[in-house]
Parts: sequence; structure tokens; C-alpha cells
Amino acid sequence: MTRSATDISLPRGVSDFLPDAAAKIGYIESRLLKVFELWGFRRIITPNLEYEDVLAIGMGDELKGKTYRFDDRQTGRLLAFPPDITPQVARIVANRLAGCPLPHRICYSGRVLRQTEIQTGRSREMFQSGVELIGLNSPEADAEMIAMAIEALQRLGLDNFKIDLGQVEFCHGVMEASGLGGSALRELRQAVSRKDSSAVEAVLKNSSLSAESCREISALPRLFGGCDILREAERVVSNPRSLAALENLRQVLDILEIHGVSDYLSIDLGETRGLDYHTGITFEGFVSGLGEPVCSGGRYDTLTARYGFDAPATGFTFNVLNLLQALARRPELEASSTRDFLLFNARDDRRLVLELARLLRSHGYSTARDIICREYDQSFQYARRMNIRCMLVVGSDSQRYQAVRTSDGVTVSLDKANIARPDLMKFIEESQGEK
Repeated sequence: MTRSATDISLPRGVSDFLPDAAAKIGYIESRLLKVFELWGFRRIITPNLEYEDVLAIGMGDELKGKTYRFDDRQTGRLLAFPPDITPQVARIVANRLAGCPLPHRICYSGRVLRQTEIQTGRSREMFQSGVELIGLNSPEADAEMIAMAIEALQRLGLDNFKIDLGQVEFCHGVMEASGLGGSALRELRQAVSRKDSSAVEAVLKNSSLSAESCREISALPRLFGGCDILREAERVVSNPRSLAALENLRQVLDILEIHGVSDYLSIDLGETRGLDYHTGITFEGFVSGLGEPVCSGGRYDTLTARYGFDAPATGFTFNVLNLLQALARRPELEASSTRDFLLFNARDDRRLVLELARLLRSHGYSTARDIICREYDQSFQYARRMNIRCMLVVGSDSQRYQAVRTSDGVTVSLDKANIARPDLMKFIEESQGEK
């Protein structure tokens, strides 16, 4: 009787990342972390497991509903995989860094898991790289987050993107002034988020709101665009909370103009999306041709207080897998998955080839030796398949070698002095280009 084959598939919504994809993810993360470090942020590494009740302190209903939980047989408590890193940072700041001077400039890069509907085809995994600036309550801090996100996208080679700014206090002010609550308020928020003016009007028609509140709410779906939207919003709203939010947004925009990034900005005052902990300026980054945001963030002044440390805060995170899609086929990203040399030894002994490998690595070139005994053509095809740029052939002449470009087989002869060149790959490419 034949046994059925073991099912070794992965759960839906998670993936293996093979060497090329892993190299590209690593490239993106390293570029982002470099920008964060240049702005003075220091990296922390958060755990992949937390006690569920501790993690839940920093999460609203949205994140709680997306959390994976399971029993800890050692303690009897529930454990959870974090669905977001920001609440973890809030816990660390409140409990581990409380005695350190403010502000805290913290950056991170890690993976989180979120429950998703299987039918949507969405990934349950997220690679997050982000920053948290804790201890500053100022428009300049908010502007710094946005300017840093823009610089990071530029350093990745992107220019076809927009940062969509919102101010949750603006919408909260309009809704609070209306006095609307319950299911009607939830329905209204969803309609405003979809920019569905007809659905908004349907909710208002069945309410007993004042004419002023109806006018303010009706305007929300159309309050998006350029900076002139602020002037229109000032004409529409009269409640103090929304007006204060507009003034805060104007101050942030003035600072962003100094940063020289105004051309990348758009404004959406009807934006109601976002995590439960946001309290002020929020933003999302969108790349042309990609429907999902590549980054999101904003102010969250009440989050650390939930862990016993009351401090204003703002931050943002990049969705690295969305960035991977946005950067698909870009030469610099493709180059990140390549390696420099495969050494093919045609000599009887291995001493020379091992010495050359050590020399090449000392100059910073990724170098592998083809240890398997096989024919030249087989090694060449292996190098091409493994995305290795050049095969270096070590033959009977101990002073001269053949560098073969794997993309097209073009060959250049090198001597021992060339091997020691710090710009060897550039030299090879230039020499091959002359042939």
C-alpha cells in the first residue's frame, strides 16, 4: 500500500523568500535604516512574541481583531504575535527607557503577523521598517517624519510618489460638534472615507442634525487636493477643534516648505482611516501604479501613557513588501541580488584559486569557488543561473586569468596586478565594453 505524499505546503498568506527576493528585501531595509541613522535615530530589535494582555494595552479594536493568539503552556497566559511594532516601542519606552532623557529617536526593522480574510489574497506577514520620535509635541517633529519618509523614498530611486496628509482632529471636531453617535456615526465615517457623497447625504437625511453640522459633514468628501484646500476648509467649519487642527496642519506645511518637499504633498481632510491610537497629523505614501500605501504614520500622543509613561509621540513605518512591488525591475534593486565572482579552477592544485578568493574578498567582492568538479560550460551555466556577474577562470598560467561576463560570455584577460585593483569590477566592465 502506497502512503500518500506528505503535504509540505505553507499556510495561506505566508511565503518563503528565496535568495533573490531576500536580497532585495535586505537591500530595501538597509537603505531605509541608513536614512533613519542619518537623521539621528537608533535601532532597537523588538521580540516576535509578547503576552497578549500586555500587547493589547497599546492596541485598539482594529489591531486586536487582527492578532494571532495562543496559549503559553509554561505560564498559562495568552501569547501573541505582534500585529504592529509601534505598541511594542511604546512599551519599551515606558518600561525600559523611562530614565533616559527625551526625546527618544528610535528606528526598527522587523516582521509582524496580522489576521486577514483568506478570500482577499492578502499576506498575513508584513515587513515593517520605521521610526518613532517620542517626547516632542511640535509641528517640526511632525514635519520631520514626513520629510524623512520623502527622503527615504528618494534614496530608493523613486520620484513618482505622493504623501497624502490628513489631520484626524479635523474630522473628530466635525463629528463631535454634530453630536452624532452609534451606528449612524460609524456609517458616516465609512462613507466619508470612501468619498461617497451620496451615502453621506443619506445618513444626514435620516438625522436631526443642525444645518451647520450638515454643511460641515457634507463638505468632508470633497476636502482633498492641494494646499488651497485649507482655505476652503476654513470657510466650511466653525468648531474650535477643527480650526485648531487646520492651524496645526498649516504650521507643518510651512516647515515642509523649508525642507523643500512641498511638491510631493497632497491633503485629504476627510481621511478617517488609520490606527486607533492616532491623535493628530497622519500621512500615507503612495507610489504611482500601486494601489496600496508604501508607508503610513502620524501623531499618537496618548499611546505611551497607556503603559504608564505620558509623552507625546509621532512616527511612521514603511511596508517593505509594498516597496518591493513599487521598485520591481529597477536596475539598482536587481543588482542587489547579484554576486560578483565565481572562481573556476582549471589547475591541478587549489592553492592559487583559494589565495585569489581571499584577495578578492579582502577588496569587498563577493566571491564563491566552484568546488564541484565539472566542465567549464556547466560552471558557466551555474554562474548565470545563480545571478553571478563574472566567472574568473584560473588556468595553467599562474600570472594570467580569464574574466568571463555571464550575461553575454564576453571575456577579458587579467594579470595578477589587475586582481588587486579596488575597482576590479568596473575595470572588467570597461575592458569588456571595448571588445
